[in-house]
Amino acid sequence: MLNHYRMFAAYNAWANRALYEEVGKLDDAAYRKDLGAFFGSLHGTLNHLLTADRIWMKRFTGEGEAPKSLDTILHEDFAGLRTARQAEDARLAAFAASLTKERIVADFTYSPLTNPAVVTHPLGAALTHLFNHQTHHRGQCHAMLTALGGPSITLDLIYFVRTEGKEFL
Repeated sequence: MLNHYRMFAAYNAWANRALYEEVGKLDDAAYRKDLGAFFGSLHGTLNHLLTADRIWMKRFTGEGEAPKSLDTILHEDFAGLRTARQAEDARLAAFAASLTKERIVADFTYSPLTNPAVVTHPLGAALTHLFNHQTHHRGQCHAMLTALGGPSITLDLIYFVRTEGKEFL
């Protein structure tokens, strides 16, 4: 199980690098164009992903910033957002590397932003959600990228494992 979360953290960073590489080739108007996704544009969706990761990492570690809204724009500029994304991916990988089997199955308590009731479940469920959430919104970003005429990029987990993630086999 520990290897599972470490693999997801490494995959997450890899997929984000690939996505940011292609999004970075767009002009600013295309990057900010509202394409009808839940957070509108690539700009809004990529900021949401960073926002959500910071919220979860604050819950997991008790450290760092935790925005108060899921649509927070943390960085207006793409370069700043990309740098922050890389730092957050490294932070997430370090957290995954620090996990123990006991911690993954232990109860984890927090309050969602959208419903301030207290929720308790094993930490592993929240970690799985974090990685699934990233995949969900990266898929939206991929669709927006191709709608803007960008390339279709390979973001599949198994492709990562076969190429750069062989250590997780």
